[in-house]
Amino acid sequence: MLVASTARRAFRLLRQSPMFLNSHNHFLPSHHCTTPSQQHTPFLSGITQRDYLPMDFMMPKAFYNSGVDTVEETPTVAVKELYDKMLESVKVKRSMPPNAWLWSMIENCKHQQDIRLLFDILENLRRFRLSNLRIHDNFNSNLCQEVTKACVKAGALDFGKRALWRHNVYGLSPTVASANHLLTHAKNHSDTKLLVEVMKLLKKNDLPLQPGTADIVFSICYNTDEWDLINKYGKRFVMAGGVKLRQTSFDTWMKFSAKRGDTDSLWKVEKLRSETGKQHTLTTGLSCAKGLLLEHKPSDAAAIIQLLNQTLPDAKKSGIEDELQKLVSEWPKEVIKYRKGEDRKTLAASLKSDILAMVSELNMGLEARLNLEDLKGKEAIPQ
Repeated sequence: MLVASTARRAFRLLRQSPMFLNSHNHFLPSHHCTTPSQQHTPFLSGITQRDYLPMDFMMPKAFYNSGVDTVEETPTVAVKELYDKMLESVKVKRSMPPNAWLWSMIENCKHQQDIRLLFDILENLRRFRLSNLRIHDNFNSNLCQEVTKACVKAGALDFGKRALWRHNVYGLSPTVASANHLLTHAKNHSDTKLLVEVMKLLKKNDLPLQPGTADIVFSICYNTDEWDLINKYGKRFVMAGGVKLRQTSFDTWMKFSAKRGDTDSLWKVEKLRSETGKQHTLTTGLSCAKGLLLEHKPSDAAAIIQLLNQTLPDAKKSGIEDELQKLVSEWPKEVIKYRKGEDRKTLAASLKSDILAMVSELNMGLEARLNLEDLKGKEAIPQ
């Protein structure tokens, strides 16, 4: 009893303490915590109930959250309106909406949230076509291409890859043309990861390869210095029935082979090119000349260049001098960086002498205009 009485007395004293009153009243409305003197103090006259709330009650969430949460992207107004109209059509009115609405929605997609709505309505439309209209066919391939383009534009690449699935719930008809939109994005952003993913999807879904696809793939590999990938996919394109590589693909593949100094690959690709019956371009011809220089055959390299000067169209001949200058000034440094140790030193010395020998055998009037200082200097080719 004594302990309880003492505790009650201590509590009453504590309640009368200014510290307790201040801390307790801090959480009460203003009319409970103001004293008569405060009510007549001009400094406090403008204070409202909000001013007596705890500090964390007053601060917006953005000031004290962890920073992990991000603001959810809202869909574009036009896309949301079209989505709602089409959803109402199939869910409430039980009728197929006009095709123009879907095409307009695709055209207006700008953000990932737009694409989410687009794929949701595609799934609903497919379900409605199947259950109510007994239409089992997918949407046409043109729509699939436009959907993929919209995904790329909105940065929704994962959704774009879904457009390549042979079996999907969206009614999309996957095509290589759709894949090319994704590959073009990979090319523009030097994204080899996306390249590999798309090529896997093409194989998994049995989509036939096309020459235009090879152009994009080879270009990505060259720009990102992915030598193993260009050989891997090059073999795949060659083995695919009905795919005839374009001249531009041979240009890139042979140029890359010469840059890496891989003469075995260079001559294999040259054999494939010659079997197609295609004439040499400036790029393939000079790549062969570089291959001959790597094999210490400067006379044969000079003969190739002279042949190009005779057979190329006049519009292309004007580029020979510029390309020869690059062969002299830039290519030796490129090819040597892939060699190591004594092989590097040996190649540097042989290229220097062989290129000078090749230039001296040219009888085209160009040799006099070539700048050979990069070869003649002591540190011309790094060893």
